[in-house]
Formats: sequence, C-alpha cells, structure tokens
Amino acid sequence: MILIYKIFMKHSKKIGLSFGLTSGLITTLGLMVGLTSGTNSKLVVIGGILTISIADSLSDSLGIHISEESENKHTQKEIWESTLFTFLSKFIISSSFIIPVLFLELNYAIWISIIWGFTLLSLFSYYLSVDQKVKSWKVVIEHFIIGISVVIIAHYIGYWVSVTFI
Repeated sequence: MILIYKIFMKHSKKIGLSFGLTSGLITTLGLMVGLTSGTNSKLVVIGGILTISIADSLSDSLGIHISEESENKHTQKEIWESTLFTFLSKFIISSSFIIPVLFLELNYAIWISIIWGFTLLSLFSYYLSVDQKVKSWKVVIEHFIIGISVVIIAHYIGYWVSVTFI
C-alpha cells in the first residue's frame, strides 16, 4: 500500500486524498458524536452524515481548488485532480459512516464509527510517516490526539446544547 501511495500518487492526488480522508474522518466523527450527544436521534445523525458527505465534500473541494490556484504554481490539470480527489475521498469516507448507523442501535453505531475512523486515521498516519521518513508513532499519536480532541469537544457541545436548549 505504501509503495502504491509513493509510486502512483502525484502531488495533486496526494493533496486531495490526504485532505479529503482526514477531513472526512474527523468532521464526520465530530458531527456524529455531537449530534448523538445533543439529540440521541438516528434520523438526525443520518441527516448530518448525508449533509457532510455532499455539502462539506463539495465545499472542501472548492477550498482545495482555490488554495491550489492561489499558489500559482500548478497546472489546471493538477488543480482539478486535487479538487476531484478531495471530493471523492471525503465523500466516500464520510458516507462510509452511515452503514453502522443504518444497521445498529445508535450508541453502538457511534462506537463502531469511532473505531472505524481511528483505525483509518492510524493507518493513513502510518503510511504518511513512512512516506516522509519520520517516526511513525509520533505522527500517529499527534493525529490521534487531534482526532480525540475533536470527538470529546463535539460530545460536550452536543450535551451542552441538549441541556441548554431542550
């Protein structure tokens, strides 16, 4: 897998894949946990996942597109590759979280989603560290801490909203 990542991935595709995968994982997990803590509604969580999968994937793709254009050093083909890979990776990753929510009780689905998300984040962080020739454990732990922080903060915000406004 690392060899495939190194050989076949041009810079523009790496940008899109890296951003889309990471954003898809962290944003979707944060939203799911926050919505569950705030509403405990399967319907609301499914709506949130679908919204992230479509609207946020398109938004992030446009953000990458404009960011790559602003550097003024990429071809149009490279810019569009980054845009497309950002959209596809974020859309696929975000959408994958809907599966446990559809088939499991919500609290179990959230835990399965957290395990799924952090497994993907750890694997990608490992591949990234190998590609950059840096200590894997440092990169994995750094990304894990950021991801866990998002999940914990989202949980408490969801809880706060539920006790404050409901």
